[in-house]
Amino acid sequence: RKITFEKQWFYLDNAIGHVYGTTFEVTSGGNLQPKQEVEETTTETKEAGTDNRNIVDDGKSQKLTHDDIKALKDKGIKGQEIVQQLIENSTTFRDKTEFAQDKYIKKKKKKYEAVITIVKPSTRILSTMYYAREPGKINHLRYDTLAQMLTLGNVHAGSKMIVMETCAGLVLGAVMERMGGYGSIIQMYPGGGPVRAATSCFGFPKPFFDNLHEFPLSKVQSLLSGTFTTETLPEENAVVEEESNGLSEEKQSSLQEAEEEPATETPMEINPTEEQDTMDMNAEDVEFKENKEKENKENVREKQIKQWERRKKLKEAAALLREKNADGLIVASKFHPTPLLLSLLEFVAPSRPFVVYCQYKEPLLECYTKLRERGGVINLKLSETWLRNYQVLPDRSHPKLTMSGGGGYLLSGITVVLEKGKPDCSNSEALKMEEPSSKRCKLQDLPC
Repeated sequence: RKITFEKQWFYLDNAIGHVYGTTFEVTSGGNLQPKQEVEETTTETKEAGTDNRNIVDDGKSQKLTHDDIKALKDKGIKGQEIVQQLIENSTTFRDKTEFAQDKYIKKKKKKYEAVITIVKPSTRILSTMYYAREPGKINHLRYDTLAQMLTLGNVHAGSKMIVMETCAGLVLGAVMERMGGYGSIIQMYPGGGPVRAATSCFGFPKPFFDNLHEFPLSKVQSLLSGTFTTETLPEENAVVEEESNGLSEEKQSSLQEAEEEPATETPMEINPTEEQDTMDMNAEDVEFKENKEKENKENVREKQIKQWERRKKLKEAAALLREKNADGLIVASKFHPTPLLLSLLEFVAPSRPFVVYCQYKEPLLECYTKLRERGGVINLKLSETWLRNYQVLPDRSHPKLTMSGGGGYLLSGITVVLEKGKPDCSNSEALKMEEPSSKRCKLQDLPC
């Protein structure tokens, strides 16, 4: 198919079979050809000025016009030759410093050289791309914040993770990549089904999806209360079967009527040719309706199979959640984190980490307060990562002028066993029974 990227369009047919990291050149017709390395002699023999203080950007330094450049492109001249001609026709190029000349050449190459490098997808590349192009789709989750989430969540191979995210599947893909296909993941999703647009961009093999389960958020409370059942799905199947049977009966009756109608309405005196034509028309109608019936039956069967598979997956996910021994919980959604976290923490085993991401600080502050009141968690931390990009080049390493204003906030902690019905502090007898002997003498003198 046709790919449009950075104002370039091309076809990926010729890229099949090459290794990742291969650099291609876009030729005429959008075809890709592996680029051959050519030694650049122009940059070695160029003259450079001492400073740029006398250079005035008035737009008159370049002799070539847009029409001239377009004519060069139409002739089929490659981008490297166009860049060379731009350098030769620039009146201020020789007066620029060596660094400014390198910057100028790099800028013109990016504009006129149709060169593409195909790299292997990874969490770093995809998160950087999404944050630069479509940050709203991933709730403005910055790539360094995602790295902090994977670290604080202790995501590793062989673990059992619960992931609740509305970041187009980016967080899920990052967890799957870190686990390497070992262990199990339960994705909690709102609405009709899980969104995995970014997950499909990772290019995971099929075995990675064998241990990936999904469970709807709408059924979490029923699972916790013990009223969760999947009996509604068989009823839906039965309704579909009844509808299909009803449709087939109606069609059969309409077929019978269609067969009877020509016999009653045909006149007594007809030509043999006309009779043959009507017979052919009736036979075609019958075949067409029979084919339609077969298609409808096949569609009904496909729906039944899909519903059966969905019910089976739902049962498997529910069985995993009922064990309540998940090794970690990661939440990164556009919904308020407090009700999500309080309900999903029930499925996490003690002494396991959890991480909650939110673009804003206030919802996490409320969540922090609720968790402190509820108990059952320790080492609660609310943090924000500060990020600054640096340019690292010979003799010109410096922090970049633009930096991200904020990458969101993280609330992390570790679960512990929540004791129900703690003894009252005023009851000294209960306090004596609960505390060890080494602490009794100290606690007796302390006021509650």
